[in-house]
Amino acid sequence: MFKRLALIGIGLIGSSISHSARRAGLVGEIVCSALTPEERERAEVLGLVTKAYADPVEAVRGADLVILCTPVGAFKTVAEAIGPHLEKGAIVSDVGSVKGAAMRDIAPSMPDGVHFIAGHPIAGTEQSGPDAGFAELFDGRWCILTPGPDADPAALAKLETFWRKLGSNVELMTPEHHDMVLAITSHVPHLIAYNIVNTAAHLERVTDSEVIKFSAAGFRDFTRIAASDPVMWRDVFLNNKEAVLEMLGRFSEDLVALQRAIRFGDGPTLEKTFANARAIRRGIIQAGQDTAQPDFGRNAARTGKGSA
Repeated sequence: MFKRLALIGIGLIGSSISHSARRAGLVGEIVCSALTPEERERAEVLGLVTKAYADPVEAVRGADLVILCTPVGAFKTVAEAIGPHLEKGAIVSDVGSVKGAAMRDIAPSMPDGVHFIAGHPIAGTEQSGPDAGFAELFDGRWCILTPGPDADPAALAKLETFWRKLGSNVELMTPEHHDMVLAITSHVPHLIAYNIVNTAAHLERVTDSEVIKFSAAGFRDFTRIAASDPVMWRDVFLNNKEAVLEMLGRFSEDLVALQRAIRFGDGPTLEKTFANARAIRRGIIQAGQDTAQPDFGRNAARTGKGSA
């Protein structure tokens, strides 16, 4: 589909795109840019790319597909650097979790004849770096594309086909709607996970060793989420603050209702709330977005076959 794919950043998502694109035979050549010599060396040693560059400008020369796989906070700087060097007719996209920021920071630097279509694969693990990627990451997952009103239909169709061939289902949304949806399905859960792990660590009557030694399943799940890349998530919250704050307000209201139910011994309210949440979990499994295996398939995940 493309003669040269340039990945700007080669972490979990970038390396997985490389694995999956090579599996499907979608590109003739894959190159990347990465900040550190260690990342560039690993990308080449692992065969993810034919060449890894320190400068993203070098990576995009001759590329007909460019995907920004950096933290959201780097979008503006990268876009301004590569804009003048993009091939006419090239498609530029990204994998960031905040699409309003992508439209704001990338689109203005795109020259005439270059097609920018923001995107976000809803897939990942808590791992990061070139070694973290695998070809199956996108299989059966959703990729949301948020084209602007002037997006070229042919370029949009080609990018949509690309993601489908990587294994993804594809949905189109406005950037604003995407950011509101992801605020409640991804961003706020991560914020809660970071917060509860730090709360446990700061309890004066519970030692750090006890937190680690006696972690129950629920707390372990929070720690898995809280192991995600701190820089990436810092940028997510700084760039989707309105939607996150709105969802946090709603969450706080619902949490107060649960506090009240516990305080006054309102068993029916607690049971109804828990039953509704359980039904959502079952719906996620039925939709194929997670596994019902015991312990969330962790044993299978260690062999590379379980869900992230």
